[in-house]
Amino acid sequence: MALVGESGSGKSTVAQSIMRMIRPPVGDLREGVVSVNGVDVRLCTDQQMRQVLRSEIGFIPQDPTTALDPLYTIRSQIKEVLPPEDKKNADRVITELLESLGIVNAADRLGDYPHEFSGGMKQRVAIAIALAKKPSVLIADEPTTALDVTTQIGILRLLDKLRRERSLATLFITHNIRVARLLCQHVVVMYGGIVVESGPIDQVMAAPSHPYTRALLDASVLGDHPRQKLRAIPGNPPSLFTMPKGCPFSPRCANATDQCHDGLPEETATERGTRYTCWNPVMS
Repeated sequence: MALVGESGSGKSTVAQSIMRMIRPPVGDLREGVVSVNGVDVRLCTDQQMRQVLRSEIGFIPQDPTTALDPLYTIRSQIKEVLPPEDKKNADRVITELLESLGIVNAADRLGDYPHEFSGGMKQRVAIAIALAKKPSVLIADEPTTALDVTTQIGILRLLDKLRRERSLATLFITHNIRVARLLCQHVVVMYGGIVVESGPIDQVMAAPSHPYTRALLDASVLGDHPRQKLRAIPGNPPSLFTMPKGCPFSPRCANATDQCHDGLPEETATERGTRYTCWNPVMS
């Protein structure tokens, strides 16, 4: 599943909530259920949550340069998260894992430090750390943002391959809905801390109902139309501390009416399996 939206929309907050990284007094989970293999993480003790994070959830950060510790070798950083049964043959297990992620001569690089790897290779090491614990859930928080376009494509293809081979439930966080289509079957579009549209990604992209989803598509490049003119979304995302009274997108929306500024509508389901929250949806 893809979680899509601009910076500040609340995407990373959702990921942090799943991993219960948001705690009082910074924030609190007040409603809803966060279930990982049938376990509601909201009800876990700290010890139980550590076990869930240690064995069930793998996390790929946005910037591998800051995520990897510059003072420790790649071997030691991956070995730290290996299950006990794999630590007996740690070098072999780590080498095989790195090779499966496309790192050449992996056995000779176990003693290297993060600064000795390129940006793309650092991200592969970060993916190795996420996979070493053999998780059932993989959370990737904009894992290609800090990489060049060619490297981005390689990482996306790698993630798709891993998802299929390991049957991983994947939450892919991105600001680019067209990139999300390469990896995910379902999409949730967020704006101003709320879900504005969701559903099968092909259906949402073919006929978006929410003006913000339409604007995201217009602001991204189609692979087969490299010379197309992009349409910028006017204005700026709202601060989550000073949200508008009604729909958070209303100050930037061409379809907005007085009703939009006064309150949020109920979520509406469509015959195509999508859902949206809008008073004046886009007409297909």
